[in-house]
Amino acid sequence: MAPRTMLPPLTGLLVFQPLRRRHCAECRRGPLPALVLEDGAPRCLDCADLAHLVFLPSGDTALTRRSREESTLSAVVVRFNRRKGRYERQGVMVEEAALARAEQRCLADGEARRRRRVRDARRRAAQDALFAQAFAAEILRLFPGCPPDRARAIALHASERGSGRVGRSAAGRALTEGAVTSAVVASVRHLDTPYDRLLMSGVPRHEARRRITPMVATVLRGWTEAGVGSAG
Repeated sequence: MAPRTMLPPLTGLLVFQPLRRRHCAECRRGPLPALVLEDGAPRCLDCADLAHLVFLPSGDTALTRRSREESTLSAVVVRFNRRKGRYERQGVMVEEAALARAEQRCLADGEARRRRRVRDARRRAAQDALFAQAFAAEILRLFPGCPPDRARAIALHASERGSGRVGRSAAGRALTEGAVTSAVVASVRHLDTPYDRLLMSGVPRHEARRRITPMVATVLRGWTEAGVGSAG
């Protein structure tokens, strides 16, 4: 065993996982997978009156904390790391019933978090739906000749959460004319012109955009003038 002075600052009972073969100084059983030092002598968990405890490995901070809160008797389990020259915490030993109660508390918390995630997802979906409706309405205000189904499709595409598209930008969220028009232009470019085919054939992006600019302008003019004609 390494010197106890090399132990980290811990409070309460300590259980050691020995690196070499050790036998209980009282009952002589061994080698021991875990032991307690009493007056410098190793004792097995049976002789130390800790055999009724169960081992909970480190890793789940909340479960560990709650297990110790629920357990009348508990111990910290450590093992010496030769490379680092110090004892390291491996977990805790707690009463089995206490561990079960702690697991139920953590499960309840997990279920609460799951329900909160569901509520948050529903709230975000409702917000997204309202925003897409407002975006589509702004498209139809600027381009009254745009088919309503097309306006809704453009709005949904542009405002998709996490997409990074123009509808999710600050300007898009503010429904500025520039942002809404950019979303419409992008849709027309891809769906109403040979832009994508030009890119696939190796035409540079800027050149492809130059070639289809008149086509985009024609579509936009038609969608704009349709509203002007109706107003007359």
